[in-house]
Amino acid sequence: MAMGLGQLLRGCGRRLGGVAFRQQKWKSSVPTQAKMPPCDFVPEKYESYPYEHMQKIREQNISPSLRMYYKKPLLLHQGHMQWLFDYEGRRYLDLFAGIVTVGVGHCHPKVTMATQKQLARLWHTTNIYMHPSIQEYAEKLTSLFPDPLKVVYLTNSGSEANDLAMFMARLYTRNFDIISFRGAYHGGSPYTLGPTSIGLYKHGVANGFGCSTTMLPDVFRGPWGGSHCRDSPVQTIRKCSCSEGVCCAKDQYIEQFKDTLNTSVPRSIAGFIAEPIQGVNGAVQYPRSFLKEAYQLVRERGGVCISDEVQTGFGRTGSHFWGFQTHDVVPDIVTLSKGIGNGFPMAAVVTTKEIASSLAQNLHFNTFGGSPLACVVGAAVLDAIEEDGLQKNSEDVGTYMLLELAKLRDEFKIVGDVRGKGLMIGVEMVTDKDSRQPLPAEEISQIWEDCRDMGVLIGRGGLYSQTFRIKPPMCITKKDVDFAVEVFHSALQRHTAGAAAK
Repeated sequence: MAMGLGQLLRGCGRRLGGVAFRQQKWKSSVPTQAKMPPCDFVPEKYESYPYEHMQKIREQNISPSLRMYYKKPLLLHQGHMQWLFDYEGRRYLDLFAGIVTVGVGHCHPKVTMATQKQLARLWHTTNIYMHPSIQEYAEKLTSLFPDPLKVVYLTNSGSEANDLAMFMARLYTRNFDIISFRGAYHGGSPYTLGPTSIGLYKHGVANGFGCSTTMLPDVFRGPWGGSHCRDSPVQTIRKCSCSEGVCCAKDQYIEQFKDTLNTSVPRSIAGFIAEPIQGVNGAVQYPRSFLKEAYQLVRERGGVCISDEVQTGFGRTGSHFWGFQTHDVVPDIVTLSKGIGNGFPMAAVVTTKEIASSLAQNLHFNTFGGSPLACVVGAAVLDAIEEDGLQKNSEDVGTYMLLELAKLRDEFKIVGDVRGKGLMIGVEMVTDKDSRQPLPAEEISQIWEDCRDMGVLIGRGGLYSQTFRIKPPMCITKKDVDFAVEVFHSALQRHTAGAAAK
């Protein structure tokens, strides 16, 4: 059995049981020398409705607000570690992980087995009774946090977790105003739409009362930035004359943060919420030491500091388990989701005993949060990260990928920026490196479609959807990276040839 698990974890095991059918060989419409790494996992035979009927149901019965990727949307059937299979058996390298959610790999055997075992024992009780898994999981999860972050409230989604974190901040401080960065995404609920600052998510109805945004310290696209600003193996193409240990860009952005404190909010505030690396906005990183100084300024105003770890948590940044640790800060509240359950709907708010107690003054209840099933899944995910060495793999493979992508930036004028840390990567596309203007949407879409046609799935992000988001399952290998980079190279070459022919 141990050997079988080892094969599965390397992404090349054969699934037992079920009806199997062959993987289909790729017939890409895009010329490429890229060869997909081998995988002898055999998906089960697809036995549901035909593609066209699925499309019809989608159009008639599913909310149109749930938009799909690609001109011809994918109909996915099965997943295995870093791989996805469509209804015809075609295999794809998943570089987006269900929007930065499948951290340990699709259908990871350890998580799958733990879930199946709990399904046969107990699904649901609510928090009015004790069950073993919530205590066991709370102890295991909070042991990964520094003091005094030792109390957890389990919820079901990232939006719900951030909603609760904001509520806790206001209850605890008895203040109301909350600051966030422009370009931030903290959820789509009416409450979290306040700190969310991306226009596409704003629906023109009242939201965000008591929320103010401040300038995003983006050292690539913002007014200030240099060649030593960020905590990444790859820096911007912008130059600066900063000496060792000095960052003029950081100082300028801190002045903007102070300006927000002095002009947009009362003297006392409830808090400041920020992602350690912005996710939806395209893996935007801040200058080193910015968050440390910002946290101090917030606390001087009576506010608490909230770290939104929905995308950066659970080892994805490589060097640390939590994104906030890369900034040498300890928040007052931390929110978790996505990778916490590897695709299972769960989330958490981790905070101090004092802040958590503010919520206990009156009744606050969550029917599904912390269910027996969710807690077993969460514990199995933590075990898989440790046993498979996925944090270290994120650091090693992520650094390798960043450096390989940086070579493409140096080769192609439309690749403006390569940034990130671990397996939290963004590639920003521009018309040219001098203007840094976003590449037109139709051109970006063609590159994106070409990558899909060659077997690589990539996300999109940024205010203009100009950034490719690369955040794969953390089990990805360097051979997978070589394939993905070669595919991206082929798509860029095709774009360059097409532009030259016009």
